[in-house]
Amino acid sequence: MSNKQPENKSPALFKDPSFKWLLSGSALSMLGDQFTLIALPWLVLKMTEDTLALGIALALTGVPRALFMLIGGALVDRYSAKRVLMLTKYINTFLLGSLAFLVLSNSLGLWMVYALSLAIGLATAFSIPSGSAILPLVVKAEQLQGANGMMLGLRQLTMFIGPLLAGLLIALFSDKSAGIAADSQGLGVAFLLDALSFAVSAFTLTKVAVRWNPAPADPANQAHILNSVAENLRYCWSNVDLRTCFLYWAAIALLISGLVQVALPVLANTMSDGVAAFGILMGAHGAGTLVGMIISGVRSNIRVGSLGMTILVVDGMVGMLIAPMGAIHTTWAGAAILLAIGMLGGFVQVAVYTWLQRRVPAFRMGRTMSLFMFIFMGIAPVSAALTGWLMRSVSVGELFAGSGVLLFAIASIALVASPMRTVSDLPIKS
Repeated sequence: MSNKQPENKSPALFKDPSFKWLLSGSALSMLGDQFTLIALPWLVLKMTEDTLALGIALALTGVPRALFMLIGGALVDRYSAKRVLMLTKYINTFLLGSLAFLVLSNSLGLWMVYALSLAIGLATAFSIPSGSAILPLVVKAEQLQGANGMMLGLRQLTMFIGPLLAGLLIALFSDKSAGIAADSQGLGVAFLLDALSFAVSAFTLTKVAVRWNPAPADPANQAHILNSVAENLRYCWSNVDLRTCFLYWAAIALLISGLVQVALPVLANTMSDGVAAFGILMGAHGAGTLVGMIISGVRSNIRVGSLGMTILVVDGMVGMLIAPMGAIHTTWAGAAILLAIGMLGGFVQVAVYTWLQRRVPAFRMGRTMSLFMFIFMGIAPVSAALTGWLMRSVSVGELFAGSGVLLFAIASIALVASPMRTVSDLPIKS
């Protein structure tokens, strides 16, 4: 394996007006997404004080996103990524704007939250693959690695800054004398800012010039959309390493996703800082992820044996960090733990993305990466609903402790009873 690093193309990238428009619009949209990520679960909790209702709302966002993501990826490969992405931005502007109006006018019902969550999830099923596919059509091939690094780094930066700003904004606009509606004004402003971010990013996208339109190299891409998806699913299942990793990640996603989406805001609600604590906790996790990704980029050769062994060791460590989270009652202690968890996850995330890009043939990349995202986003709503149901009978402390122990156990079982530990960084010959 060559250790030669590609030439740094960053200065040339910033001379490209299309890339600058795409980068600025993407950064603004990603920042706006963090406002809704904080505001939506907090809205449902304040409306209902019911963790099951929160799980249902999050599931309604995630289920259509999961069901249609593979189809969205195939459609983007066949048609225009820019056109699909532009359409999703218009739709999300309308949906988030409507949600903001309903919240600010105090005319929002729970069924409306459910309906809008469902629509937002459906739009996201097409925005994610189109957003992932447009960058190679804008920058030159030799600039793609640097451009991806900037986009990924910006995403993690917004995951750090966004929750902090959202939590502080909601708290700033809160009226403590208004009882259950205390946070409604701040929540409405948060949704309005997200809608505005979609509108502005749609404008910046009009300034982006697409250099070329990809011609499918795989005959399966010319077949029916569902046949193309099915053919790639068979390929991934027949590959031992892909099948092993995807099944393992599915188990981890089922265990972890609900904790972040449901249990974490419930834990933050027990802290004295309230919604600001939730923003700080999520921001700490985002900051840790960014640091972990930077470390992975600088020291990409850090391994505990093989790549698979490294993943298992990291997941075992994360399990030990998660277990005591439910006993934390101070914001700074929870933020410290989530910072460490984020660092471990960020390091592994870069390694996994690189492994997939090396392992999968180029003409399968779009569908396989859509499947990879589908595993996490499709299982997340199931995990959220299951967590909400469990929290009706177990405490938040018991849930974190049990999940941490179970995560450590799954990593240990995979170590001794699966091919996971033998997964190597080395690419295979296709």
